[in-house]
Amino acid sequence: MATENKNLSVYDKATIPNAKDFRFGIVVSEWNSEITEALCKGAMDALLDCGAVVENIIRWDVPGSFELTHGAKKMIKKHEPHAIIAIGSVIQGETKHFDFVCNATAEGIKDLNVLYDTAVIFCVLTDNTLQQAIDRSGGKHGNKGTEAAIAAIKMAALGN
Repeated sequence: MATENKNLSVYDKATIPNAKDFRFGIVVSEWNSEITEALCKGAMDALLDCGAVVENIIRWDVPGSFELTHGAKKMIKKHEPHAIIAIGSVIQGETKHFDFVCNATAEGIKDLNVLYDTAVIFCVLTDNTLQQAIDRSGGKHGNKGTEAAIAAIKMAALGN
């Protein structure tokens, strides 16, 4: 695996646009909350570290990853953020449910990026095990929430 024993969440703040003038949305799945809360913390910490103002960050919770698309769409229409981070965690089970949820969520977020001018960042872990999710939400592979926040800042700056 390319990411084995690598933390990919380190960024050079000097190369990131200042986020103080941008509004961000974060839509968080309540399913696998231990993972999604850690991802959200990574995203919030990175946004604030790069200059975002807490009052310009809107967080909404949705029941599961499948609902992230709808939550992000409603947030675009109501709050017009510069970028949204969609945070979820789907862990492989014994049925095909995993495949359907992962595919539908990825397609839905892709569709929002095609239909709207607001960037929606895909921060949905699709892991085989809980340990893999832990490793990617603040563990040995860093925090994908951090990486999503950096992508959100760059995409917000691209749009202005």
